[in-house]
Amino acid sequence: MALTRFRSARLVNAVCLETTRFNFSFARCPFVPAITSVNSMARRSTHTDVKFPHFEDFRRRSTLDINKAARESEDHRRALPHAIYYGVGGVMTLLTAKESIQALVAFKGMAADQKALASIEVKMEEIPEGQTKTFEWQGKPVFVKHRTAREIQREREVVVSELRHPQTDEERVQKPEWSVLIGVCTHLGCVPIPGAGDFPGGYFCPCHGTHFDGSGRIRKGPAPLNLNIPPYTFKDDTIVIGTTS
Repeated sequence: MALTRFRSARLVNAVCLETTRFNFSFARCPFVPAITSVNSMARRSTHTDVKFPHFEDFRRRSTLDINKAARESEDHRRALPHAIYYGVGGVMTLLTAKESIQALVAFKGMAADQKALASIEVKMEEIPEGQTKTFEWQGKPVFVKHRTAREIQREREVVVSELRHPQTDEERVQKPEWSVLIGVCTHLGCVPIPGAGDFPGGYFCPCHGTHFDGSGRIRKGPAPLNLNIPPYTFKDDTIVIGTTS
């Protein structure tokens, strides 16, 4: 009988503790002493014993003082970056100047055979009057035309104010009988056909239909400018293309 009562008391206590374990009050449990308050675990609201890391060993000495404004240490902090920036920039400038001077000296000191490749000579006697011949100069075609008196008169009678790119015939030739033009259309770089087009003795570009007159001036079509004139000079009975002296 006593054993049965003991087991019943343990069962009641177990149920009571299970239902009231979060209330921290066991006054209703008949076999548990009354406890006014129980803390299930210790709680801390502050952590005063935590050591925070510092990085003063990695900072510049001029920035350790927290009361000093950043601008007071600006020169010291930027000294190394400025030295690298201006140092590298100065070296690159000197190297660029050196290469430019060397290239200029090499060009001015060009050998005679190399200078010959930069210019060509055209024998005037090889071009009959009224004919145009094409030569290659620096990879570009050059039209050399021996003009007749009629062609000269026709080109000089053109009303310059009506041209898209106004130029007189006198401005485009050194001698009236000879016209020297670079055979590259000023529109998209095609090669015009000598003696073709809507203007007698002129040039016609088949790519987009540009017409130039006998002086190489744009007269019709999409090209914005006249045909370019290469540097050239007359030397006895020869036209030297690629030089002006």
